Amino acid sequence: MSDVSAISRSVLAEQVKDRLLQDILSGRYPPDARIVETRVARELGTSQAPVREALRGLEALGVVQILPFRGARVRRPSASELLEAYAVRSELETLGARLAVPLMTDADLEGLVWLADEMQRAADAGDRHGVAVADASFHGRIVELTRNRTLLRVWRSLEPFSRTYITLVAPGADAHWTADLHLSIVDALRERDPEAVAGALRQHFDDVRTHLAAGWQDASPGSGGPLPLASRPPS
Repeated sequence: MSDVSAISRSVLAEQVKDRLLQDILSGRYPPDARIVETRVARELGTSQAPVREALRGLEALGVVQILPFRGARVRRPSASELLEAYAVRSELETLGARLAVPLMTDADLEGLVWLADEMQRAADAGDRHGVAVADASFHGRIVELTRNRTLLRVWRSLEPFSRTYITLVAPGADAHWTADLHLSIVDALRERDPEAVAGALRQHFDDVRTHLAAGWQDASPGSGGPLPLASRPPS
């Protein structure tokens, strides 16, 4: 195989990986769902080779599991994995707040407020998936505004765990509770106080970890996989 062909296949595999990751995070492939190479290749109009390479990349991220003779399945992360990911994300995003807030323009702030409002609108409509999408966009935008490529790259490596958690709990979670978690962050952003935003984000992640630790069950009888959290009572 020529160097050009190898590079082309690598680029295609990365594109397939990004597409599959978005399909997993959106819930199209829920936890425990099989991802069939031939079907994906047919849908995307490619050969199986880049799909296979993409699945190996997702396995390295911990998002899928590839078993001999059984193919690839979307992994259900354990409670300990999720708690670890949230602990690290808390540190990354509080650093992000200290870097991003001094750089924020009025338009940047308006965009973050809009995303927080979008969470509330989705919660009012009972659209838990809409809340999850706006939630992920809100946190991602704060990290993007740091203009720190290393921080963004490390943060994105953890996002699949966090987004998988949101996808898992979304069917039974209180959408308003999730949306309301961001109100104090928005208040601090409006004050343009980096330390206040960092503190609000840290409290946000403390609340999420407490909720997760209290309600997550790693395995159900006979299922071999973790169960989603029970619905949180309205606050």
